Amino acid sequence: MHMKYRDGIFTTLALALTSVALAAVVYTDAYSQAAKAEASGVRALTEAAAGATLASADQDGDGEQPGYAHRSQLRGQVG
Repeated sequence: MHMKYRDGIFTTLALALTSVALAAVVYTDAYSQAAKAEASGVRALTEAAAGATLASADQDGDGEQPGYAHRSQLRGQVG
């Protein structure tokens, strides 16, 4: 029974120390700069992937969304 309490105390202390260490790292300038760089990299990657997806979806190159007919294409069609 004493071993169970000792393990609980050890786990609680380890969690508390880990939390303090993580907080110390998060509040450094190096972490802040790295987080900003990662965020801008993710944004650039997302924009590049979205651009590639849109470019491959628009295969005819007219700039229109695929699957939608332009109003001029609908004239003269029987509805």
